Amino acid sequence: MAVEVHLDKLLVEKKMTSRALAAFVGITEQNLSLLKSGKVKGIRFDTLAKICEALQCQPGDIISWKPDSPPAVSDDTL
Repeated sequence: MAVEVHLDKLLVEKKMTSRALAAFVGITEQNLSLLKSGKVKGIRFDTLAKICEALQCQPGDIISWKPDSPPAVSDDTL
């Protein structure tokens, strides 16, 4: 399962720098960089909410899930 992070795209669209976003959210630029690269295991809801507030977007605009393969269980087997 792959979770993709779309922060770089949103920052360009909203004309905001990583530095400004990190300052608004209250995290270091290094932690924001790790988040942007997808190298984190998780994100706190309050951090996600602050990012959404800063970028005026929804959580689904920031992250998305891409399955590695088709689902093992379908509606037909339930």
